[in-house]
Formats: sequence, C-alpha cells, structure tokens
Amino acid sequence: MLDIQIQAPFPILQGKGAPESEQTLVLLTGPDFDVAHGPFTHLDAATGGALRRAVAISRFKGQRDQSCVLLAPCAALARIVLIGCGPEDELDIPCMEAAGGQAARAVRDTTHADLAFAGRCAEFAAHAAYGAALGRYSFDLYHTDEAENAPQLQRLHLGVDDTETVRVQWESLQAVAKGVFRARDLVSEPPNVLNPPEFARRIETLRDLGVEVEILNAARLRELGFGALLGVAQGSDQEARVAIMRYRGSEDAPIAFIGKGVTFDSGGISIKPAAGMDEMKTDMGGAAAVVGALEAVARRKATTHVIGVVGLVENMLSGNAQRPGDVVRSYAGKTIEVLNTDAEGRLVLADVLAYAKERFQPRLMVDLATLTGAIVVSLGHVRAGLFSNDDALAKALFEAGETTGEAVWRMPMGKAYDRQLRSDIADMKNITGRPGSSITAAQFLARFVGDTPWAHLDIAGVAWRSDAAPQCPKGATGFGVRLLDALVRHHEQGETAAS
Repeated sequence: MLDIQIQAPFPILQGKGAPESEQTLVLLTGPDFDVAHGPFTHLDAATGGALRRAVAISRFKGQRDQSCVLLAPCAALARIVLIGCGPEDELDIPCMEAAGGQAARAVRDTTHADLAFAGRCAEFAAHAAYGAALGRYSFDLYHTDEAENAPQLQRLHLGVDDTETVRVQWESLQAVAKGVFRARDLVSEPPNVLNPPEFARRIETLRDLGVEVEILNAARLRELGFGALLGVAQGSDQEARVAIMRYRGSEDAPIAFIGKGVTFDSGGISIKPAAGMDEMKTDMGGAAAVVGALEAVARRKATTHVIGVVGLVENMLSGNAQRPGDVVRSYAGKTIEVLNTDAEGRLVLADVLAYAKERFQPRLMVDLATLTGAIVVSLGHVRAGLFSNDDALAKALFEAGETTGEAVWRMPMGKAYDRQLRSDIADMKNITGRPGSSITAAQFLARFVGDTPWAHLDIAGVAWRSDAAPQCPKGATGFGVRLLDALVRHHEQGETAAS
C-alpha cells in the first residue's frame, strides 16, 4: 500500500525556504493557473524561469490528461511534474482520482514525491491520493526478482491547509483501497493456487476485521439442496464451497451482495476455445468484488448491516462432469435443463441468490458476475451491464457508478425475454439463442429473487484490463468494490437522514 503522509503546504510553493534535497514535486492544476502568482510563480522562481519555459514549449494548458515534466530543473529539485485537471468549475471526484493516478505513474520510478494542489484541486486532495494509491498497485507475488518488479514509489506527501479533514477523508478511502487490492489480488492469483477450498480459506481471514464468516462445504451443500451449483462443480477434483460473510454495522435488515466464484471455467463439456482460456481464472471476479466490499465496509466501520454470499466452484471436464441435456434441481426447488455447460455462472448464482433471500431476508440484493460475453459486445470494456427489478436500486447504482468511476448502464428486461427460457422437459433451460443473451441470463436469475429488490451486474467486460489506466495497471481491476461501498454509503446517509 502506498504510504500517504498528510502535512502543511510545502514551503517552496509559498516562496519560503529551499526545496528538500532531490525533491520530486507534483502540482495538480487547471487551465486557470496564473503564471504571475501563486505556487506556479514560486516554483518558476526556484528554477530560474525554467518552469515557465517548459510550459510554453510543451503547450501545457492544464487540461485533463495533460502533463508537463521538467527534469532536474535546479540543484535540489529532481523534477517538477504538472498534471492538468481541467477547469475548476468542472472538477469532480473521478477527475481528481484519475489525476492522482496519472501523478503516481509520472513519478513511479522515484521512491517518494510531494503532491501539491493549485486552486480548487485541494478540495479533492484525499481523492487524488486515493487515485494515486489505486494506480500504484502491482501484483508481483510470483516474480522472483522482487527489486526489479516492485514499484519504486513508496511514499507520497500531500501538502494541504486543512490536514485534519483530509486525514479523516483519507482514512475512509484507504479502507476502500485495501478492499480493492484484496479483490485484485484474488483475481490475479493463478487457478492452480486459488481453487474453491483455498478461496474459502482466504475469506476466513476477514474474521480479523470483525466479519463473521461461515463456510458451507460440499456435504452441507448437498444436504441443503444446492443442486444447480453442485452440478457445475461435479466435474472437478476441487470440492465446491459457499462462503457467507456478515458485517453487523447495525441490527437492521441487511444489504446482501452475491458473487459468482468460478475459480476456473473451462466451459465443461461445452469446452471453450483454447485462445484466451487462461483468462478464465478471472471468472471469480464477482466473488472477489464481494469479498473486497466486505473488507472495505469493515475497515471503515460502516453503520450498515451487510451480508456477502459467494458460490465457489471450478468448472472442469472429467468422467463425472455435467453433460448438456442434464436436468438439475435448484435450491429453490425449480428444475433446470442444462443445454450448455458453459452457461454455468447462472446455475451457481441461482442457488446462492435463493438461499440468501430465504435465510437472510435482505432489504435488497446485488449480484456480481462475469456472466456473458454478450455484455462485452453491448457495452465494451467501459461499463458493466445493470439489470434490475427495482427502479430506485437501479438509480442508486447508476449514480454510484458515475461518482466512483465504476460505470454501469441499465439494460432492459421483460416477459418477452423471460418466455425464451421455457424448457420442454423442465421448469426452465439455462440458455436461449444468441440474440439478447445477456438479458435472458438476467431473466434466468430474476426467477430466483422473487419480490426482493434486486440488481444484477454483469462485469464480464470490466473485471480485467488488457491495458493500463491511471487508477489501474494492466490486469485485475477489482471492479465492484468501490461501487458496492458507495451503495452502502448511500444507505448510511439515508438512514442518518431518516433518524
């Protein structure tokens, strides 16, 4: 975790004192910066006018995504980095988090740096630090040359006037960042390491944060009647698990988060193509997000009752693997004709959703799953698909996505799609045709939630990045942790207002 230290504004930016030896200084600013006064002019004076010349030559205007780097501008300054944040009246949280991530990338080969703010940027100092911390993440557990592969940036100083306010904000955001890192770590692990029993063991470590954890093993799942989930798991040597996490921030009815945890998805008998199959270790991204969200709310001591339930299975081929044409009986008692064993995530979620609804009677449920390739065709790698039976919940999730940068887009549902699930020999079938297949997958899940307010997030396009972004390096994104935490905060604020 990046070490964030909060202190008063740096003297050099006020025209007082000399810079520290080999100081790296990052200034977040907008196009309204004035070269005639303020921190810019003090820095320019310290560099003998070099900063003003660098800005002119690079045509830096302070617009979003712009940057200007000045190397060794004077004896004591190693570098100055200007990061553009756009006009002050357009500043928002996603903008400043992206700027913080951009700043961390710009100074990633230094051990420490000072982050300063011009104008209104200082209002978002904690969020800039949050973006920097998220952007600096790396998963290097299996690199043998740790010194070569570990990020050099270890410490970031924030220079702000109101240090106490920023410190309180940062402590809350740091808790969420740790939840994001937990999710990213889980998704990044190789499938020979992170099988269902090992995943369950790692979830048990949440007890150290005050989270109650209960693990249901395969024998118990058989007793309870998790026929759909166990059908997916039966081809693997690794036994299925269901992990239940409970954070009692209040005694009210809980918010329930449900996660698909397929630790590796070969497709089963309906085997996937070889190309890209290595990424099927990420098919537990929904479960990872739920675990990360529980860590986040526990670390920041949220005042809401939150339940997390994740179904952990491995979908493999063997002489005992589930066959296309099999019929399984779900926890809810409904029978399902399995026409494609690669449409397994909805079978796992069907049992877990029905179980969570019956046992915990939550006020609302949100499930997350890398469920369909069709959602990637629809929304690309920019937004997750949002499906819901409740307009208020859908609105809250959409707004949370816009605030956190974990964007979602609501997709349609309806009886016309639901009719496509009819089976000739069972209550329903697990696939329909290709048209609208992400929607019919959601319709399948809706049959197991009843009247409970519910949302399904199809995160297949956003759980893994093939390129780097300011707040996320290439690889696992941890998508969903920040979104779910924001939803919990939304309910906390509503409860406070009601009281």
